[in-house]
Amino acid sequence: MQISIKHILLVLFLIANYCCIGTFAQSNIQLDSLIRASTLEIYENPDKAIAVGKSIFEDPKNTTKQKIRGLTLMSDGYSSKRNYQKSLETVLKAKQIANKIDDDLLKIRIVSKLAAQYQQLKIYDKAIAFLDESEALCLSFPVRDSVQFLLGNNYVIRGFIYKEQLNCDIAINYFQKGIKEYQKIDGSLMNANLSITYYNIGNCYILMANHAAAKKSFTESISIAHQINAKSLEGFSLKGLAEVYTLEGRYNEAIKKLDEALVVSKNVGDLVLNQGIYKGLSENYLAINEWEKYRNYHLDYLQTQLQVKESERKSISNSLDKSFANHHLILEESIPNYYYGIITSILICIVIVIIFIFNTIKVKKSNLNLEKLINNLQKSKSNPL
Repeated sequence: MQISIKHILLVLFLIANYCCIGTFAQSNIQLDSLIRASTLEIYENPDKAIAVGKSIFEDPKNTTKQKIRGLTLMSDGYSSKRNYQKSLETVLKAKQIANKIDDDLLKIRIVSKLAAQYQQLKIYDKAIAFLDESEALCLSFPVRDSVQFLLGNNYVIRGFIYKEQLNCDIAINYFQKGIKEYQKIDGSLMNANLSITYYNIGNCYILMANHAAAKKSFTESISIAHQINAKSLEGFSLKGLAEVYTLEGRYNEAIKKLDEALVVSKNVGDLVLNQGIYKGLSENYLAINEWEKYRNYHLDYLQTQLQVKESERKSISNSLDKSFANHHLILEESIPNYYYGIITSILICIVIVIIFIFNTIKVKKSNLNLEKLINNLQKSKSNPL
């Protein structure tokens, strides 16, 4: 049997196509692994997550969807650093790109992220609006497994808002609904969210003076955070548990938990967490009359508080500088248009005046001719032949 050149070319094409698909799939798998690993770094090393997200977004070889994933990773990193304004700007950029492609799941993710951003910025009306949109999209999505995580986030974010605006009973109900959705999924990211949710439930129980339930929630949060080596989450939950012991008057046990939190979070660099730990240690040492340690930790607390305020000031200053630069740019762009508008208006006015003068002269000339005609007619009547 003879093999034609056509058959050879077809075989070569199929081989090349298979190789390309294999390479593309491998590239996708590598990128997925990189994003997954970087997502787990968000709480411990947000700067690294931001750098990875930026490199994914700026790589011209990546697809539009991959670039959007890079932006959302950056947004999460900024959020972890509590730079919520920058986080919102990044996710809005992702939304702008996502609107140009046909991917319902990606759009749900972006809407969910916007809800979280507005919740963190305490713009609750917008957060609720995006949460309602996201929930409706999730519930109508044909593959429920694909949106389980997003639905869990939706309920937990509602819990944060209702804790602030309504009461802890309603908030806990939504936190529990979020936990039920998370528990249907496996993975370290789910565990991180579970730890955060249990920590917030613990805070709610503190406000409700239900110390037994608070301790149970904080202990669950600590256990999950420890399993996935999430140091900052473990530190926050240890601090929460210590707060319950302080309220119960068990000051030495509170100090022990705060010391653990200090050790666990020493390389995390979370100023808000450190501030809370130092405040707790100073208050508990004051309660047991350990004046020297009280003074040392109170000083640490004040210094960290100053660093937090300075960080917030810089963030606000940067935001104002950017806003000023944007307005200046808009003004610079508007000035030529403004001058063009004035010149155009003047020219139009001149043209209108010229037309008016021309028409006036024409009318006057027409009137004169008409008067002459009338006079001639009158003369002809008075002098008949």
